[in-house]
Amino acid sequence: MQKRIYLSVPHMEGHEVGLVRKVFNSNWLSTAGPDLEALESAVTRRLGIPALGVSSCTAAIHLGLRLLRVGPNDEVLTPTLTFVGSCNPILYQGGKPIFIDSDPTTWNLDPNLLSDLMATRARQNRLPKAIIVVHLFGQSADMEPILSICARYDVPVLEDAANALGATYHDRPVGTFGDVGVYSLGGNKIITCSAGGLLVSSRKEWVDKACFWSTQARDPDSLHNYVHSEVGYNYRLSNALAAIARGQLDVLPLRIEQRRAVAFRYRDGLAHIPGIEIMPQAPYGLHTNWLSCFLIDEKRFGLGQPELIRFLDAANIETRPVWKPMHTQKLYQSYECVGGAVAEDLHRRGICLPSSSNLSLEDQQFVIDRIREAHLRATGR
Repeated sequence: MQKRIYLSVPHMEGHEVGLVRKVFNSNWLSTAGPDLEALESAVTRRLGIPALGVSSCTAAIHLGLRLLRVGPNDEVLTPTLTFVGSCNPILYQGGKPIFIDSDPTTWNLDPNLLSDLMATRARQNRLPKAIIVVHLFGQSADMEPILSICARYDVPVLEDAANALGATYHDRPVGTFGDVGVYSLGGNKIITCSAGGLLVSSRKEWVDKACFWSTQARDPDSLHNYVHSEVGYNYRLSNALAAIARGQLDVLPLRIEQRRAVAFRYRDGLAHIPGIEIMPQAPYGLHTNWLSCFLIDEKRFGLGQPELIRFLDAANIETRPVWKPMHTQKLYQSYECVGGAVAEDLHRRGICLPSSSNLSLEDQQFVIDRIREAHLRATGR
């Protein structure tokens, strides 16, 4: 029987083991240590702005929203087509998400809808406290118009680049345009340390403040650090995991190259099959293609997305739909959404194919052949 082909798995080459062994030998196993400092320094050099290692990207978003002073009943704009971890921290702070539909040419937040909404809210004297911009599946949102709109109304921007470490917008790293940026080092990301995240900002004092909150907000001048004046969290990244991330960061360009190669092999291998096309590749930057995403036209392909997912699962191939929009989730149905039809269509027709950077040519060809088989069976050709 064909072994299971998973959607996105960690890609380790062995050099990470030596770094972790050094951590064990040094006994730096807490949320402090030289590897954590070295990781943050390396990320700072790569991105050009200060960085902080934390326990997850969701934790980084939570800290970022607190830096932006989001509090009870404050409204935060965010794309509806995203992972729930982008939105839940708004609720952590007692805020209210306002969802915005996708631009079909990039699948990211639609700048035109944002412009109209901000103009309306300005007339109503109801400007949002902040906006979260998500770089979906590794592709940058169109930051130029978004930043221009937000600057016009003095609304701060948090960039959720969870899937987009290494992506660019006009040759500049995504995550570095807004007031705060965040990245994920989770187990299925392009580089991983099993669980972790990064927070970045051009304002070093904000990164320092986030670090303070992430270690239970211990007053620095108190004896033994057991005096607290603010609420804090246990959000700091461990030194052991930071060692893994250091090793992974060294191969980030290669991992991006490998992920993109996977996506384009699918594109070329499926080009002759009607009704299946790759996620748009925006011309303004480098898409990491963290996941290889495609849209299914049921009439032309012969099967809808749900049927194709079931067919591939029966062949031991893991796939999944594009994100279920937040405004359609039971948790968030009571919150306002501007538009929504584009995101709903992308969820209904979008499929994410196995995208691991270490996906073998044989396994990828097996996936392509099964997709071709599904089409031929459905159309009788």
